[in-house]
Amino acid sequence: VLTAEDKKLIQQTWGKLGGAEEEIGAEALLRMFHSYLPTKTYFPHFDLSPGSDQIRGHGKKVVAALGNAIKNLDNLSQALSELSNLHAYNLRVDPVNFKAGRGMGTDAKPRFSLQFLSQCLQVTLATRLGKEYSPEVHSAVDKFMSAVAAVLAEKYR
Repeated sequence: VLTAEDKKLIQQTWGKLGGAEEEIGAEALLRMFHSYLPTKTYFPHFDLSPGSDQIRGHGKKVVAALGNAIKNLDNLSQALSELSNLHAYNLRVDPVNFKAGRGMGTDAKPRFSLQFLSQCLQVTLATRLGKEYSPEVHSAVDKFMSAVAAVLAEKYR
């Protein structure tokens, strides 16, 4: 559950990105595709090289959706409704991509792609914001991304 302090930290942090959203989204996606190779299977038609128009364009969409959610932290379900419908009904994304799992070994449960994206987004934010990306901010962003995943999984219930 996001506290009032979490919401404040998320909004302040997002406000510091000022104009770099497309770059941040592209960097987070690129990190995800290179760190978690199976995520590439969802984008077989993409040029996954650094700086590609497809990575930049999709990164911009991802960050725009997150930005909209941040503007509507008190009503994430409504803010992400279109995105949730898109993934559930049009793209038919496997719901396992929105459920948490454990580990990466042979006995590991599936981990969802949004969790990988969340981790890569956090690395990107920490790299860009340095000391401003405090443990408190990290925790708030982690809770926010978990809430986003829960909302995206709602359509599958």
